[in-house]
Amino acid sequence: MNATTNTRNARSGGMETRMNTKVRGRAVLGAAALVMGLAAPAAAQLSRTYEQFYLPAEHNWTFRRSYAAADRLFNAFDYGHAILYEKLYTRPGAPASELEEKEYDFITRRLLVSPPRLPLEEAAIEVEYAKLAPEAKMMFDWAHLLHRQIYDVLADERLSQAEKDAEVADLVRYYKSRPDLAFSSRPKNMELMEGQYYATAFREGYPKFNGLIWGYHWLQVGLYEPLMTGRTQEERQAGVTAAVTRFRQMLVNAPEHMPRVMPMTAAIAPTFTARYPEAAIIFDNLHAMHDVISDILASPRVPRAKKREEILTAARRYRDDTSFVMSIDEWKQMAQMMGTNNMGGPVIGFLAAFPEPTLPRGAVMAGMEHGGMPGMNHAGMPGMQHDSAGMAGMQHGGMAGMQHDSTGMAGMQHGGMAGMQHDSAGMPGMQHGSGAMTMQRMMEIHERMMADPVIRERVATDPELQRMMGEMHAAGGMQGMDHGAMSGAAADSAQAVDFVVRLLSDPQVAARVHSDPELHRLWSDPEVQRRLAELRRGQPVAPASPEHKH
Repeated sequence: MNATTNTRNARSGGMETRMNTKVRGRAVLGAAALVMGLAAPAAAQLSRTYEQFYLPAEHNWTFRRSYAAADRLFNAFDYGHAILYEKLYTRPGAPASELEEKEYDFITRRLLVSPPRLPLEEAAIEVEYAKLAPEAKMMFDWAHLLHRQIYDVLADERLSQAEKDAEVADLVRYYKSRPDLAFSSRPKNMELMEGQYYATAFREGYPKFNGLIWGYHWLQVGLYEPLMTGRTQEERQAGVTAAVTRFRQMLVNAPEHMPRVMPMTAAIAPTFTARYPEAAIIFDNLHAMHDVISDILASPRVPRAKKREEILTAARRYRDDTSFVMSIDEWKQMAQMMGTNNMGGPVIGFLAAFPEPTLPRGAVMAGMEHGGMPGMNHAGMPGMQHDSAGMAGMQHGGMAGMQHDSTGMAGMQHGGMAGMQHDSAGMPGMQHGSGAMTMQRMMEIHERMMADPVIRERVATDPELQRMMGEMHAAGGMQGMDHGAMSGAAADSAQAVDFVVRLLSDPQVAARVHSDPELHRLWSDPEVQRRLAELRRGQPVAPASPEHKH
C-alpha cells in the first residue's frame, strides 16, 4: 500500500476530524488566553478566529527531515516578520536604525547563521501586534502552513507526480475550507498593495529590512522550483542548497543584491506556477499583504487608533474574490513585465554574478496590470520578451467617445515639433541610457504620450493637468502644441517633469505607458519614481477607498 493510499485511509477513518477537534479546542483556549489574559484592557481585541493544524498525511514534515538547513531558515523568517510588526507598532517614533541596523544585524549575523530547529510561536515575539490584529496573524499562520505542507509533498520521494498533484489539490481544498483565514486564489492587482494612501511607507523608510523580507519571499516561493525540476533526489538536494546559498549571498552589501520589487511566484517559480496556479496566486496575495501591513504600521498617515481598522480592511480584501482582482493572464504578464532580474533573479540555472536589475529599488508597480501587456522587454529590459502587440484589445480608435483629433485640447494640432531646439538642456536627475536625459528627449516622450487618445482625454478632463500645461505654455514651453508636441526648449525642466509624473501617477495612464517601451523606461527612472512617491505622500489623508471591482 503506497503513501497516498495510507493517507487517504487515515482520513476516511476519522483521524482528521478527531485531530482537528482536539486542535481547535486547544487553539480556542490559547486564543482566549492571548486576548483576555495577556492583553491590556485598552488594547485587547475580541477575536472568534481559531487556529487549525496540518491536514493529516504521511508526507508531513518530510521537508524538515530531508532539507533541514532550508527548513530551519523558515523558522528564522518567522522571527523576522514577527519582530518587524512588533517594533513598527510599539515603537513608532524609534529611529530607523533600530530595524535597519540593530535587528537586521542580529537576524543576518546570528539568527540566519544558526536558525532555530523548530518553528517559533510568533505571538510570543509580536505580543502587542498579535493583540492588535489576531485575525491577520492567523491568516499568515494558515498560509504558512500551506507553504510547509506543499514543501512536504514535493519533497516526498515515495510519491509519483500524479500522487503529488492529488495531494496538493487536497491541501488547497483544505486551506480554502477556512474562508475566514484563506487568501483568495484570484490574483489581486498592485493597486491594492501600492495604490493606498499609506502605500510604500515601509520600503521607503526601511530599505534594508524591506529587502530582507523580499529575500525571504524569493526563497519561500523559489524553493519549489528545484523540488520540481530536479530529475533525481541528488539534483533536488543540490538545487535547494544552491538556492539557499544564493539567498545568503543577497545579504552581503545589503540592499544592493536584494529584490527591488516584490518577488512574484509566476516569475520566480514558473514550473510550480504552471502546475499549481491556485497555490501560486495564494502565495502572491500572502506576500503582498505582508507588505501592506508593514506599510500600515510604518505610515504616520494612519493614526494609531485606525491601524487595526485598516489592517482588517486589507485582510478582508485579500480574502474576497471580487475586489481588486485581475485575470490570471494579466497576473502572469505583470510578473513577466516586472522582470525576474528585479526580483532577485532566477532560483535555478543562475550565473555566479547577480543579474542586472532594470528598475529602481522599490519601484511602484500599481497600474501595470490594467490591460494586456504581453512580453514587454524591448531594448534594455533583460528577462522580458520583445512583443509589439502592446496593449492587447486596446485600440486607439476603439475607446467609446474617443477621437483621433484633439477634441477638448485647445491649441493642440497634428503638427510636428516646430521650433525644437536641439541643445542638451538636461533634465535634472533624469537618466536615459548612459547620459542625462535632454529636454529634446523629454519633449519626444511627451509627444508619444499625448498621441495616445486615452492619455489625451485624461489631460483634457483634469483641471490640475490643464493648469500645469497652461503654466508651461506661459513659460514658453508649450508653444503651439501639435497633437501633443511641445515646441521650444525654454520650458522649465522641473515643471515638465512634474507634468509627466502627474500623468504617470494615474493608473489608466500608467497602463498605457507600459505598452510602450520608451515610455516604460521613463516611468522606471529613479527621479520619476521619487516624484511619484512625493505625489502619493502629498495626497490628503482619507479613509480606505471603497471596494474596487474590475
